[in-house]
Amino acid sequence: MNRDQLFEQIQDKRSFLCIGLDTDILKIPSFLKETSDPIFAFNKEIIDATQDLCVAYKPNFAFYESLGSKGLVSLEKTVSYIREKYPEQFIIADAKRGDIGNTSNLYARSFFDHMDFDAVTVAPYMGEDSVKPFMTYLDKWVILLALTSNKGAADFQYLKDSETGDLLFEKVLKTSMNWGTADQMMYVVGATRAEKLQEIRAIVPDHFLLVPGVGAQGGSLEEVAKYGMNDQCGLLVNASRSIIYASDREDFALRARDEAMNMQVDMEELLLEADLL
Repeated sequence: MNRDQLFEQIQDKRSFLCIGLDTDILKIPSFLKETSDPIFAFNKEIIDATQDLCVAYKPNFAFYESLGSKGLVSLEKTVSYIREKYPEQFIIADAKRGDIGNTSNLYARSFFDHMDFDAVTVAPYMGEDSVKPFMTYLDKWVILLALTSNKGAADFQYLKDSETGDLLFEKVLKTSMNWGTADQMMYVVGATRAEKLQEIRAIVPDHFLLVPGVGAQGGSLEEVAKYGMNDQCGLLVNASRSIIYASDREDFALRARDEAMNMQVDMEELLLEADLL
């Protein structure tokens, strides 16, 4: 999916919501654990209940890898189900890879050839040759970690370059812009760092930003939109726990839909205010 197609989906759905499929076997409703594949059964219900309210799904690999080969089978079934039933959805592999070039080439083959994701999250700290292999695929995306929402982000991401005065996350943005275009690369910017979005937009005005931290982590959707929107929206705002774990009972899918709809309604209003609909 290219950038124009992604923006068309945002306009059609009147939403820039990404739903994180952070599916924890310990948190899903107990009655699903009697099924042959509880993880897939949960994901399928969540997807069917929310697919018209979001433009992307983002499975976090840790939740699947923690279950060994069975978890990866559940993940592949989930991606195949979305591809077959809701092909307009943008699917992100939240895997945070980043290794030497030949290894990254194999990771790219896994995510894009084998599992048919649209995008993968990548750590930038091994440099250009660790990122480039993911950019050799047409209409596939690298989502580079720039400024994250976790407490430990302060350990390194705000370190200042004594020569240029750039903070480390700013140097990541400026340097990586030479590796690819806004049609190949997005950036992760945590919603709990919304005050930095204006500065980030000054550096990368055209790129899409994947913004986690709205919902359970307390980030403000309004602030993210105020400082982060561009003329193609330029935002995928992710919510995971606040949607998928809205209930642990038989009504879990319905409650997930309610939470997703609340966000979609707010996003529609923000898109209208920005004259993007």
